[in-house]
Amino acid sequence: MERSVLLDGSSLAPRDVAAIARGGASAAIAPRARERMEAAAAVVQHAAQAGTPVYGLTTGLGSRVVEPVAGTAGAEFSLRTLRGRAMAVGEPLPAELTRAAMAVRCNGMCAGGAGASVAIAEGLVDLLNAHVHPCVPRTGSIGASDLCMLAHVGLTLIGEGEAELHGVRMSSADALNRAGLAAVTLGPKDGLAICSSSAVSAGAAALALLDAGACLDTLQVAAALSMEGFRANLSPLDPRVVAARPAPGQAWAAAGLRALLAGGALTEPGAARRLQDPISLRCASQINGSLRAALEMLESALVPELGGAADNPVVLVDDDEILSTGNFHAPALALALDAAALGLAQVAAASAERQARLKTERLSGLPSGLSLLGVTSTGLLPLNKTAQALMVEIRHLAAPVSIMPAVGGDAVEDDATGAAQAALRLREQLERTWLVAAIELVVAAQAVELAAPASLGRGTAAALSVVREYVEVLGEDRPVGPDVERLAAGALAGGELLARVRGAMSAS
Repeated sequence: MERSVLLDGSSLAPRDVAAIARGGASAAIAPRARERMEAAAAVVQHAAQAGTPVYGLTTGLGSRVVEPVAGTAGAEFSLRTLRGRAMAVGEPLPAELTRAAMAVRCNGMCAGGAGASVAIAEGLVDLLNAHVHPCVPRTGSIGASDLCMLAHVGLTLIGEGEAELHGVRMSSADALNRAGLAAVTLGPKDGLAICSSSAVSAGAAALALLDAGACLDTLQVAAALSMEGFRANLSPLDPRVVAARPAPGQAWAAAGLRALLAGGALTEPGAARRLQDPISLRCASQINGSLRAALEMLESALVPELGGAADNPVVLVDDDEILSTGNFHAPALALALDAAALGLAQVAAASAERQARLKTERLSGLPSGLSLLGVTSTGLLPLNKTAQALMVEIRHLAAPVSIMPAVGGDAVEDDATGAAQAALRLREQLERTWLVAAIELVVAAQAVELAAPASLGRGTAAALSVVREYVEVLGEDRPVGPDVERLAAGALAGGELLARVRGAMSAS
């Protein structure tokens, strides 16, 4: 394992979530967090023994909150809480999403508000480090906590349900046995503490935030390479122009595009082909900047979800109290995810249009379809259809989910955020947006070959080199779809293109 991420209940960042979910990092509980959890569990035990009215401890759940539960029934109640709510359906989440959710939930417990037994948090860490992944069906949350999904995590902790061990699906009991782990014994409130949280939503959102940021950076590279092939007018990127109306994210995007193009002939006076270019080129910094602003909003919304006590009820150790809350509800996260989805659709649409403009002879001055073989050759024209087909799916996935009404729990649970759906939807959007970016890079590389500028920017030259390692120059017509897929999977989503471009720019 590369490193260990210390879960302390407050400082978990998206990159920490990704390190545990994807990077092979182990998880560990901070000593101070262990003390905090022990103190909170003591408050829970005291309330249970005293019969103090506490939601989900000495009362029923949901609409049954008015019905008392004997404090001595705590462990049995916790078991029924998990079994009775593990009702999600569909294919299991990918292992990295399950790992992200477990890391987020464990960190939330470390904040102390859950009042869970330390053994529960330790059990989650053990599952992560042994690569035992509960099979969590992907559909079951309405965004008013991820109850029905996280209950499946709880089942694996107690040796029930199904899990994957190093990618092999089996019963949770077998997975624990093969990993040398013991099932966890539940205490009072433990069942509710495991599943009353938005950890699936927050974990998926953390990974999507990082992926969307990398995708935006890649689309910046694609836009710059298109500018090279189009011989675009760079005056919209002038810092004085940006300062005249500094829209959110615009200065960041404009500076990034200037840096990618620096050192090339396009930055010289009189290099532009036209006085004013199509909007997809001319307003690239405004469009890309808007997604940057949306991702900053998402990052802000994630902070309390990753490093707070999103529990109902919440244990207040210093005051020896347990209070009902709405902290499980995540409307701000859902709204930010919707904004990111809309921003992603905007930048993908501009990318799809830029690659089409490069093939429009009257605008770019380049051969139609970027082919020199004449009327019998289609060149790269059919990629317009592929790009637009992807855009249909991307736009469909951009539909807001945070405004969808929902009523459940015998009309007690009369609002929902759709946060889990919003996070998982963003992941699906990104799969398609990587392909749109790859299409633009393939087309822009062909355009640059035909335009033959005297020199390219340091960043765009590196980008062209990477593209050419995956995709040959188009001469005779051939199916280019496999080239697009190979580039997207091999160089874009894996980060190779960004790493090489950044390396070339920093070396100058």
